Amino acid sequence: MKKDLERSLSKLARQAKDASHLLGNISCEKKKDAILKMSEALLSHKDEILAANKLDLKNAFKKKLSSSFVERLTLSEKRIQEMAQSLREIAGLDDPVGKCISSWKRPNGLVISKVRVPIGTILILYEARPNVTSDCIGLCLKSGNSVILRGGSDALHSNTAIFKVCEGVLKEAGLPKGIISFVKIADRRSIDILLRLDSCIDLVMPRGGESLINEVRSKSKIPIIKHYKGVCHVYVEKSADFAMAQGIILNAKVQRPSVCNAAETLLVDQSIAKEFLPTMIECLEDAKVEVRGCPLTRRIVSSAKKATEADWFAEYLDLILAVKVVKNIDEAIAHINRYGSNHSDAIVTRDERQAEKFLQEVDSACVYANASTRFTDGFQFGFGAEIGISTDKLHARGPMGLEELTTYKYVIRGSGQIRE
Repeated sequence: MKKDLERSLSKLARQAKDASHLLGNISCEKKKDAILKMSEALLSHKDEILAANKLDLKNAFKKKLSSSFVERLTLSEKRIQEMAQSLREIAGLDDPVGKCISSWKRPNGLVISKVRVPIGTILILYEARPNVTSDCIGLCLKSGNSVILRGGSDALHSNTAIFKVCEGVLKEAGLPKGIISFVKIADRRSIDILLRLDSCIDLVMPRGGESLINEVRSKSKIPIIKHYKGVCHVYVEKSADFAMAQGIILNAKVQRPSVCNAAETLLVDQSIAKEFLPTMIECLEDAKVEVRGCPLTRRIVSSAKKATEADWFAEYLDLILAVKVVKNIDEAIAHINRYGSNHSDAIVTRDERQAEKFLQEVDSACVYANASTRFTDGFQFGFGAEIGISTDKLHARGPMGLEELTTYKYVIRGSGQIRE
């Protein structure tokens, strides 16, 4: 049985690798047209996709999965429209493949160009968000990469339905088989096998919980870019506009708490804590947020629960917020750089010097002054979608769009030069 699984996945990966070489011969217009048709097909097949999603939701409720997990799993007509819109946005973006990054001429007459090329074959391992299926197909096709998708078993019906719609469009367009592949096997051993296929797969992107990321990191023979957890902070500096701070915090925590760019920790300058925190925490509690506070926070607002050391590291993905009073901006930055996950962090301030200090010294992929962390998103950044939000530093960081799905090669043009 294991040998059969290995043979099946090896064949799939080889087919994807071969298809990636053929993608270079496909015109920008043909790729654009296919992505636009996939967008239309998602809308025309929305009833089938929603029916498949209902099966996954039924199973999720039976298994008593967390409310945050169910929220990420749930599709609606609006979310399918957003998926279709993401594909339209991707189709309209400039094709990065073949773009010249820089070019120069050497004294010996050689002309050297640094040119964008696809990475090759990309493996996406993901869990509960079905929109990842269409987003990654669109981004990989546009950037000239073949993609192997392996979603979580709890979203199998939804992912399969979305993949079939996209696959049907590409087949009708006459594009090579293997450009997109979907692993329908729920057996966790399939992940172990895929992670050893480094001769066919060039990059793996794990998108999911901490356990999935750690598993991939420990087993993979393939280079990894981690879509790691989001322990995101909002720091309210002493000069902040309270109304602005309140709006940003509520949006960052409450608007969609189950996603990685939601705020998990609120830091407040001690000079304004007594004035700011009572109203802020009242608003949070009205929004059903459980507040876990440091000793100073609990002295100011007694309803806050006691925060432990583990809370400063926590990605709740739920209506829970850790709150800490800090002495100044230096303590806030030190806290974020120690406990954060290098994802997204924000300062609310009217002091431009403090804003610049925060933006320069916080070591995260995305840093904000006077805006919600919820904007860390490929669509919001104008990328159409993202294949993931990298919390690594090599080779990409933050929302990964089309350019981040390319590498480069050097193209050298000569006229008979030889090295002496």
